[in-house]
Amino acid sequence: MSTCILSLDGHLALAQSLAGQLTAAGRETRILALESRHFPDGELYFNLPETIEGDDVIVLCHLHQPSDKTLALWMMARHLREFGARTVGLVAPYLAYMRQDIRFHPGECLTSRYFAELINLSFDYLITIDPHLHRYHSLSEIYRIPAVALHATDVIGHYLKNEVSNPLIIGPDEESEQWATEVAAVAGCECLVLRKTRSGDRDVAIHIPDVQQYAGHQPVLVDDIISTGRTMLRTAEELVAQGLNKPLCIGVHAVFAEGGPGVPSADEEMRAGPINGIVTCNCIPHDTNGIDVSQLLTPAVLSMLQQLDSPA
Repeated sequence: MSTCILSLDGHLALAQSLAGQLTAAGRETRILALESRHFPDGELYFNLPETIEGDDVIVLCHLHQPSDKTLALWMMARHLREFGARTVGLVAPYLAYMRQDIRFHPGECLTSRYFAELINLSFDYLITIDPHLHRYHSLSEIYRIPAVALHATDVIGHYLKNEVSNPLIIGPDEESEQWATEVAAVAGCECLVLRKTRSGDRDVAIHIPDVQQYAGHQPVLVDDIISTGRTMLRTAEELVAQGLNKPLCIGVHAVFAEGGPGVPSADEEMRAGPINGIVTCNCIPHDTNGIDVSQLLTPAVLSMLQQLDSPA
């Protein structure tokens, strides 16, 4: 029996880091080779040439742009079991299909529940990082399998403590207050929470108190998801207008809305603004990745595997 990681999303950097951490913790782990492609008509093709009978397989797959990945998860979980995997777990650093948690309008599809049902039927456990838990209080409300939601506040706080001089954590709105205060506590620095008014997807007003006392600090904007980036960008503009240094922007999930003809992508628009850089966790692969979450995932994976090792 051995432990294997199957990188279903091609994020080999995180797979290698996680395998190294698990091996160092005493659980020898190898990365499985996988051939994957599309047929001309768009159908998925997979070939897993390695023997996995009796192995514990960790399927590593971030679920940004989830449509193809969702079908791939279902097929691969069935394939792994057919070829004798002892356990099949899902490590999804970014978990999709969490936003539609109620029917806002008659006839809307509760995709969060239906997606959860597919995962329940396919995997023995789920580990994710900072999912969008809005109306759900915990993953257990829709996931019947053991499901763990980890939080990246510690790894972000340690990054700031080691890499940024004199940081000031700034939460761009009231919803970010818990986030900002927890990161500041780990980083050992001050925290300031602002107030935001949104009147549209790309129309955000930021209300900032007198911040002159923080003129010597490095402002750090922290959020779980960077999607359009507009909140961070508008906050940065207001902070600089009041005489503060250009802020560093940190996000857990590098979603970054794509651009189009004549329209820049979210990260391009942010980089063109008054900011001092963008750093994200490597939950979703992106060139802004600078904070490794494998050290966060490792204890949770080991705990799950130990539970599965224990007799019922």
